[in-house]
Amino acid sequence: MADIHFGTDGWRAIIGEDFTPDNLNRVVAAAARIFKEEAVAAGRDPQAPGTLIVGHDCRQDAHAYAELAAQVAAGEGFNVLLTEDYCPTPTLCWSVAHNDDAVGGIMLTSSHNPAEYLGVKLRMADGGASPAEFTDRVEAVLPPEPTDILGPFQTADLMTDYLAALRELVDVEAIRGANLRVVCDPLYGAGRHYLADLLRDMGVEVVEIHNTEDPTFAGLHPEPIQPWVDEGLAKVGELGYDALFINDGDADRIAAGDSRGNYVNAHRIITLLTKHMVDRGETGRVVSTVTASAMLDRMCRKLGLELVSTPVGFKWIYGEMEKGGVMIGGEESGGIGLPDHVKERDGLLMALLLTECMVQSGKDLGTIIDEMLADIGRLEFARRGLSITDDQMARFRAETVPTYTADEIAGKRVLDVDRRDGVKLLLEGDAWVMMRPSGTEPLVRIYAEAATTDEVNELLDAAETVVTSL
Repeated sequence: MADIHFGTDGWRAIIGEDFTPDNLNRVVAAAARIFKEEAVAAGRDPQAPGTLIVGHDCRQDAHAYAELAAQVAAGEGFNVLLTEDYCPTPTLCWSVAHNDDAVGGIMLTSSHNPAEYLGVKLRMADGGASPAEFTDRVEAVLPPEPTDILGPFQTADLMTDYLAALRELVDVEAIRGANLRVVCDPLYGAGRHYLADLLRDMGVEVVEIHNTEDPTFAGLHPEPIQPWVDEGLAKVGELGYDALFINDGDADRIAAGDSRGNYVNAHRIITLLTKHMVDRGETGRVVSTVTASAMLDRMCRKLGLELVSTPVGFKWIYGEMEKGGVMIGGEESGGIGLPDHVKERDGLLMALLLTECMVQSGKDLGTIIDEMLADIGRLEFARRGLSITDDQMARFRAETVPTYTADEIAGKRVLDVDRRDGVKLLLEGDAWVMMRPSGTEPLVRIYAEAATTDEVNELLDAAETVVTSL
C-alpha cells in the first residue's frame, strides 16, 4: 500500500498511482475515526458523533471520489453532507463553521498542484486547517486495507449561503455605483463562475477566462504565479480594465494584475489589505509566515500593528487565529483570511476586498499599489522550485537546514539566520533569501526579496548553488 503522509496542508498524490479509491478509502476511514474520537471526547454520542461535510474541486473524477469519501465517513456513523457540485475550499470551511452539528470537513482537492494530482484536506469544526497533531493521529491509525463498511449520505447546496455571506462583508452599494471593470481568471479551478457572477451581481463589468470545464486545466498549473497567470495579465492589459483577479485550483489563494498587465503578488496584496482593514476601522494582530515580505513589517510598524511570524503553512496562522485578536492572516503563496469570516484562507473574499479598496480610493489597482510602494518603499520578490535527488534532499535536511550560515551571500551582508522552517538569511537593506523543503512536492523552494529584480535573481542563483552543491 502507498506510504501516505500529510504535508503542509493535506495529503496529495497522482491520480491512478497513489491516489486511488482504496487509498482514499483508507485516508477517510482514518480521518473519520479521529474526528469521532474528538467528538466523543467533547461529549457526543459514539453512535451519532455529528456531521461531516465533504466538498471537492474540479479535478478528474473529483465528484466520484467525493461520493466514496462521503460513504466511508457515513460508515463510521457520521451524518454526511456532500456538496452538490464543485466548490472552493473556503466554501467548505465556511459551511462547516456555520453548521452547529458539524465536527469537521473533508475537501477533495490538491489546490495548486498540476492536473494529475488529487488530495484530501481536513478541516476542523471551526473551518480551520487541521493542525499537525491531528493529522499525525490520522496517519497513526491508517488501516492497512480499505473498509467495506459504507453508509448513505445527503447532498447539499453549499454555495448559496456562503456567497450571501460574502456579500455581507463588503460595501455592495458602493461597488455597484463605481462602474468597475475587472478580469477574472480562475485557472479552470473551483472559483470558476462563482467570483465572476458575484461581481457581476454587484454591478462590476467582468470578463472571465479559463472558466470552462477542463480537468486537464489546458496544461496550466492552477497556481496564481507566473507563467500560469500570463494570459490573464495580457488580457487585462489589452482591455485596460481596473484589475485582474486570479484564484488557484481550490480558490483559497489570490493574486492580481493591474491595468498595465503588471503582476501583483500576494506580498503586495496582504500589505495593501492590512491597510485597507485599518481604513475600515478594524484592528488586531497581523499574522504571516516566515516567507512574508519585509513590506508587511514596514506597513505594520507604520500602522502600529503587531506582526506575528509563523512557519510556512496556513495551519500555523490558524493556530494564532484560535488564540484570538487577529485582524488578518496571510502567506506568501496567496492564502489570506479574515478570522471574523472563517479561520481559513478565502481567495474570493480577498478579490471582493480589493474591489472595495478600489471603490473607496477611486483608483485602479495599479495606482493604489504604486502609491503604497512610494509610501513604504519598493521591494521585489521571487521564488523558485528546485528539483534535486533524494540523496541531495537528505543532505539538505540533515546538514544545510540545521547548520548552514554565511557572512555574506550575493554581496549582501548576513545579519541573522532564522531556522524555524528551512534556513532564512536576513540581509542588509531588508533583503533576505530562504531555502526550505516543500511540504507538498519533492522540491526545495528558494525565496528571495530585495530592492531590485536583479538583486533578487542574484540571491536566488546563489541559494541555488548552495543547494545543488550538496
